[in-house]
Amino acid sequence: MHKNTGVFTRLIVSMLVPLLGYALLRESAIDKSINAPQEHFYIVSLVSGLALALAVAVGIVAIQLRNIKISFLSLSYVSLAAMFVLHGLSTPGFLMHHSGISGSAAQLSVILAVVWLWLSSVSVDQPLIKRFAQWQRLLLPIWTLMLFAFCVFLWLFPDFTHYFHLKESPAKWYFTIFIVGMNGWTMYRYLQTYLSSRFPLQLSVVYSTGWMIIAQLIIVSGQPWNASWWLYHFLLLASVIIMVAGIINQYVSSRSITASVRLMFRANPRDWINTYMSTSVRELVMTTEARDSYTAGHNYRVALYALKLGEELSLSPAELRAIAQGGLVHDVGKLRIPDHILNKPGKLTPEERQVIEVHPVSGYDLCKRLGFMPEELSVIRSHHEKWDGSGYPDQLAGEQIPLLARVTAVADVYDALTSSRSYRKAMSHEAAMDIIVKESGRHFDPRCVEAWQKLVQEQQPFFEETIRSSPHLKLERKLAK
Repeated sequence: MHKNTGVFTRLIVSMLVPLLGYALLRESAIDKSINAPQEHFYIVSLVSGLALALAVAVGIVAIQLRNIKISFLSLSYVSLAAMFVLHGLSTPGFLMHHSGISGSAAQLSVILAVVWLWLSSVSVDQPLIKRFAQWQRLLLPIWTLMLFAFCVFLWLFPDFTHYFHLKESPAKWYFTIFIVGMNGWTMYRYLQTYLSSRFPLQLSVVYSTGWMIIAQLIIVSGQPWNASWWLYHFLLLASVIIMVAGIINQYVSSRSITASVRLMFRANPRDWINTYMSTSVRELVMTTEARDSYTAGHNYRVALYALKLGEELSLSPAELRAIAQGGLVHDVGKLRIPDHILNKPGKLTPEERQVIEVHPVSGYDLCKRLGFMPEELSVIRSHHEKWDGSGYPDQLAGEQIPLLARVTAVADVYDALTSSRSYRKAMSHEAAMDIIVKESGRHFDPRCVEAWQKLVQEQQPFFEETIRSSPHLKLERKLAK
């Protein structure tokens, strides 16, 4: 509760300080006209161009991260920065003399940014977001081209801005209500997620949307060129900077930003498992495993086994990345299971079993708010479904079960059988294989089992080495000495 109070306090202060600063400056004697079109032209254009480059880079990284929320954030700030480049370049008296574009571009930048920000706050399991996720790789280039074409059109036909009525009453106040409402909802959604996950990016977006609201209030109430009017330029720039900082903080290792970004673009899925996973999600996996000493390394091994099986089934590179990321966090819902149930050495009661069987849905609910793609979410939610329909949580059967979840199910059970648990010791590789083969057509997709058998025959040394390197065997050998 104390931590949450601190978060709310800092958020309120971060919004009140620029708002009060603007109000006090407007009423003071120093709020005089700073008519500096030359500085406005060069500084705004240059800084906005840099912000645009950063936003595009974030969009490229989002594709590699397979995170639709990061893509939406990128599109939001691409919109903000691109329109602000137009705002700077159209400063009257330099490249053009028309006075309508500059002011309209500033207002349009906020409106377009707010829509994409709102989309980033919507859960990934919503139909609209699922549809966008299918086209994630094309969103950035298509939207960037559309923005460029729109900016060129306004440049060639500046009188068209008169149809927007963006700077006139009451339209400007309608747009303000729209922006405050949309951004207020976005702040609420991201703050909810931050309080449950404590991921830095969520908090960065909260601050960014808050400053965007203050910037909008200054745009519609400020006197152009006065000292107080200049504040909104800095607030919008700060919105971009804190978002990029949040992404770096959450997704880039502190050891070397350059090396970490380079690793994000590796195509080899094996390298991806070790180096591409974000620091924050890796910490989430470690937190999950810390709750249950018997599953140390379980998430990593499941992801690795599933990746191997996916390659055997000739899955696409995108599917391999999805299965790797889904495998790494497939048990994150166990964070909400009480310790006395999670680590119980004896048989579970029916009531305790019900609590355990909720963990796929708990993990799904958490990760959909963090922007995981539908494919990863299907692994998290459905890896305990069974081919004959007797699994949980949705009792899916056969090909109703997503393919990536069927693949992960084999990997998950194999690692569970060959690892020591709180209620039994690890089985041998041979004993585990016997069970998996017997469960073909009941628990597992027969095609997955067939591919698994072929994989084991071709790469038996890999399986033997992976089992030998498991923490439970190292501990047992140590105790036996």
